Amino acid sequence: MEFDTALPIYIQIIEGIKRQIASGKRAPGSRVESVRELAQKMGVNPNTGQRAFAELEREGLMYTERTSGRYITADAERIARLRKELAGDMIREFVERMLRSGFTDDEIIALVKDYMEGKKHE
Repeated sequence: MEFDTALPIYIQIIEGIKRQIASGKRAPGSRVESVRELAQKMGVNPNTGQRAFAELEREGLMYTERTSGRYITADAERIARLRKELAGDMIREFVERMLRSGFTDDEIIALVKDYMEGKKHE
């Protein structure tokens, strides 16, 4: 995996795992790889993986069972909030970029509607 040098690696790992949870690639209640496995797979220091996992646990997206490892939360409400947070972030970024590019609110809405209509016919 290639990392963005402008952002700490552990934050990029957190964001990637959050997207996987939100998209269902990491199912609610599913077991998570060990810190060592994650570190090896991503080519990072195990401390970086531990820091990412600790933050995900703090946010309630992951939990540890002492004898059997880490798991993705099965809390459907927490996952729904995550999905809404991620959507809000993406929408905010998109709208801000469009506004900086000179588009009006009405133009942005019309462009999104046109795009979504085109997707229906694919």
